[in-house]
Amino acid sequence: MKRSNCAAILATFLLSFVMHAASAQAVPNYDLRDITVGMPVGDLPDAGYVNLTCAKDPDRKLDAWSGWRDCPADAQGMHAVRFEFDPETSQDGTKVAGHPVLLTALVDDKGAVTGLTIETDPKARLYIRKKAFLLGNQVKSRYGAEGWDCKEQQPTAGEQPVGGVFLREVCKKAIPGRTLTVERELFRKPDQDAKSFVDQTLVRITKDIN
Repeated sequence: MKRSNCAAILATFLLSFVMHAASAQAVPNYDLRDITVGMPVGDLPDAGYVNLTCAKDPDRKLDAWSGWRDCPADAQGMHAVRFEFDPETSQDGTKVAGHPVLLTALVDDKGAVTGLTIETDPKARLYIRKKAFLLGNQVKSRYGAEGWDCKEQQPTAGEQPVGGVFLREVCKKAIPGRTLTVERELFRKPDQDAKSFVDQTLVRITKDIN
């Protein structure tokens, strides 16, 4: 083999290795738009977000992120704030990777965003909702396919696959400063008809407590 060909092959191998290593180690700058779990809630812009409400009291509306203290704290001292994307900046509505979602930010008493929950909207149209379990794969790909610890459960009595697929999976991964949890479900309960089934993804991003 000519020396020039050997050099070209070696260069291609090294480039592929470096790109693979960078891809495996890369962590997104933001978990969702401007939000990174662990950041001060005061650093979040009000522009781009609408319909801020208290998760435990949906009738209590917030004018801005600064009103997070108005939401009652849970047993862990976290204030849960539901929010949506502003249609003016997100013409497709409140979606993540094309999936309609329900979004909740958790804020501790010190004003830090300590958690973020992304769950597929169970009220989405059928043709969209039937793909809800795929959001979990997209999230795992975003944070790197390697390093996930996944556990699958078997169906209980009467639970049936949908389209030949049964899925009840919980995957976790640690990244700098936070932990990712992705839960996916796809199955039909005994009392559900052909157009009704469980199909959902729940993503939790939580701040590591040192």
